[in-house]
Amino acid sequence: MFTTKTIDKFNGLDTPFYYYDMEVLKNTLSACRDASAKHGFHVHYAMKANFNPKVIDTIQTYGFGADCVSGGEVKAAIEHGFDKSKVVFAGVGKSDREINLALDADIFCFNVESIQELFIIDGLAKAKNKKAGVAIRINPNVDAHTHHFITTGLDENKFGINTWQLNDVASALRKCDNLQFLGIHFHIGSQITDLEVYKNLCTRINEMQDWFEDRGFPVKVLNTGGGLGVDYYNPDTNIADFEAYFQVFKNFLNVKPGQEVHFELGRALVAQSASLISRVLYVKNGQKKNFLILDAGMTELIRPMLYQAYHQIENLSRKSESPEVGKSGSLMYDVVGPICESTDCFRKDVTLPESFRGDLIAVRTAGAYGEVMASGYNLRDKVGSVYSEAV
Repeated sequence: MFTTKTIDKFNGLDTPFYYYDMEVLKNTLSACRDASAKHGFHVHYAMKANFNPKVIDTIQTYGFGADCVSGGEVKAAIEHGFDKSKVVFAGVGKSDREINLALDADIFCFNVESIQELFIIDGLAKAKNKKAGVAIRINPNVDAHTHHFITTGLDENKFGINTWQLNDVASALRKCDNLQFLGIHFHIGSQITDLEVYKNLCTRINEMQDWFEDRGFPVKVLNTGGGLGVDYYNPDTNIADFEAYFQVFKNFLNVKPGQEVHFELGRALVAQSASLISRVLYVKNGQKKNFLILDAGMTELIRPMLYQAYHQIENLSRKSESPEVGKSGSLMYDVVGPICESTDCFRKDVTLPESFRGDLIAVRTAGAYGEVMASGYNLRDKVGSVYSEAV
């Protein structure tokens, strides 16, 4: 991702910033589009992963739909050219204002997460003399085998509807004249790298669609959600294995004639396209610990502090020097930010070439849940983005 020429140009820029390698992004989008198209699958980009304007402008040109979790994301998706007939709106706490915005935009589908929400959307649609397409988000009680903060498909989770509530769902749907039942929706978690998890999900989807059809509700859409993970340890060599991912659903999902299979992918499309570029402000050498204090911190990339997430860290200024443990010239550092919080640490005990004030540091695989989760805590300035096409 980083050539000597690129690094030289970084030296002339103020840090920190997010660096987007647009070739990596486009290669990833192409791989996903081609792998899904061979099975006739529909992919919606999960806007919450990254809504950098240039990034989403690029994504929509590949024909993907948009998966939104707020009215603001619905609005942004349509403003950036996503086809409204491919926009879906999920979220456990949709406000009346957000629902009305989506109704006015004539989006494809609301992914409904409670019985009460069914009645609210029905009433708001009735007031507009419209019919709203809905899919029921069901908790399949499938363990995603990922961090507990990003597991979303288990029973007694705030998201979705539990299976023991489905009789009440069926009853509600029969009472809601301004809703059009389209199908069923699932999302079991994020950063899932074990494809066996998706086999288990397919089994539950097959059972759930039979449940609805047996009760007189034809299922047009099987929305499997997303959650496909990426390799944070090897940012230069691997993009997500879309071929294997989609093949699981081709092999194990019981798709009936006329049904559509939908996916909501975010991280897998954008994570590896970006890095957070920072500069060493200070080096503190202690008896037991060495610290690299960067000019970027949890206000620019909170994942390591929030999820204990791993990100590869590289010293770009000394890229030719070996980072091997025990090799002369290398040291272990805790790589930390400037924020007034003890948790503001990207990683502990990182082996890097001996580093100095002014060195450029790259925190890799920052394209998902990096820029979108940035904050102004400590009254920090919002940092900018730099694109490969401009350097």
